[in-house]
Amino acid sequence: MIALTAAEIAHIVGGELAHVNDDATVTQPAEFDSRKIREGSLFLALPGARVDGHDFIDQAVAAGAPMALAARDVGQPAVVVKPLGKQDSNADAFAHDPDGSGAAVLEALGKLARYVVDELKKDQLHVVGVTGSAGKTSTKDMMATLLRTDGPTVAPKGSFNNEIGHPYTVLQCTPETKYLVAEMSARGIGHVAHLARIAPPTIGAVLNVGTAHLGEFGSREAIAQAKGELVEALPAAEQGGVAVLNADDDYVTGMAPRTQAKVVFFSADENSERHATADYRATNVQLDDFARASFDLHIPDGRTFPIQLQVYGAHQVANALAAIAVAVESGIDAEQVAKAMAAHVAASERRMDVQQLTGNIVVINDSYNANPDSMRAGIDALARTAAGPTHQDASSWAVLGQMGELGDSAENEHSSLGEYLVGRGIDRLIAVGESSNVHALADKAEELGLNTSRVPDTSAAAELVAAEVRPNDVVLVKASYADGMWRVADSLAAKVGTAPESESGEEK
Repeated sequence: MIALTAAEIAHIVGGELAHVNDDATVTQPAEFDSRKIREGSLFLALPGARVDGHDFIDQAVAAGAPMALAARDVGQPAVVVKPLGKQDSNADAFAHDPDGSGAAVLEALGKLARYVVDELKKDQLHVVGVTGSAGKTSTKDMMATLLRTDGPTVAPKGSFNNEIGHPYTVLQCTPETKYLVAEMSARGIGHVAHLARIAPPTIGAVLNVGTAHLGEFGSREAIAQAKGELVEALPAAEQGGVAVLNADDDYVTGMAPRTQAKVVFFSADENSERHATADYRATNVQLDDFARASFDLHIPDGRTFPIQLQVYGAHQVANALAAIAVAVESGIDAEQVAKAMAAHVAASERRMDVQQLTGNIVVINDSYNANPDSMRAGIDALARTAAGPTHQDASSWAVLGQMGELGDSAENEHSSLGEYLVGRGIDRLIAVGESSNVHALADKAEELGLNTSRVPDTSAAAELVAAEVRPNDVVLVKASYADGMWRVADSLAAKVGTAPESESGEEK
């Protein structure tokens, strides 16, 4: 955060000062949790499902916040903006915001973030955007690792990629920050464009167009329209704009005409018709016993570098290529980038977190979120790991909950997942939950002969697996975030015990 006075903040956001001197100064990033306030932080008074931030302004001020950004005067130092009224939006940020107080604070936060970006861009700040239906967080983490080799880099923690997390992350930047990696999510048309206006990117990467949030968009074409807003926001090629696009996804390659930026393609699929002409491509992809990929990296200048990833799953090759392309197009030496990529370990929790328990039991905790593409990637990693020499004659367990936000296609997608489990040779399915989606998954798996158990919740799942898992077995734990499936992985580790030398990493 750059230092700003109360008067400056009020001017930037169009607010009024309440109980605060003009020269009171914010010197630390914004924070919406009063328990995390540091001396000099700006407190964001946002409404939530159970509490309203306005009720905690006094605690924030007592903890060192010189002021709050608020939508009403509560008798404490604040910059106050007017409520905007009930918002017609499916975003979680507005779910508990009947009068638009939260919307007003978020709008002001966005204005403040844009001001900070514009000021820092005058010096050295470069903004990189990344979007896609799956893999955003993993790729964002990779990008941050690579860009940090060239200068201080700010990236969101976890999947902090929406109307709150995006500007919040922007305000972590300081005058020393050289790169800001902006992960951009969308639940509708215009959402990515909105985030791009807050922090206009120079380089943008689109990973894929899948079926995540299909229920909200209605079609993959609509998802592609929304994700492509990132490349539309990029500056022209002569101004340094670069669009990094997945050559293996027709919906993504179709975005090329929508940008004036330089377009570069990456390809991880040697069977793709565009692979040979992609600017950044992987050949000779191999997976080790823990489904960690190695490959030969080819870059535009003709050089080739061997890469051994430390993250898990074949899908990480495409994510790595996107991150590498962003770093090289940012001007970082390719050899430096290749070395950093080979050393990268995952930074965001519960994403392909591979842990070895007592008895050589392996748990793949990919429980942070789920959609059809990432489910299949997780199942692929489970099958690959279970086929390794140290796990032969053992069982592969898929402990799965439901995938959210799939709309009318939800039951069909879950049924298809049951077929996929059988096709990949998985031994056991533990179907967790009592929704129609979970029943569709279990019904198809049982119909095709897969050993299937149905349990009502994560506690029952943990008890069942802990009682029946055997040495050398491999367990995948995955569902959408709301299911809290990580409780199964945590409970299993507690019941079985963690091996002294465990393999771990975190990816999606």
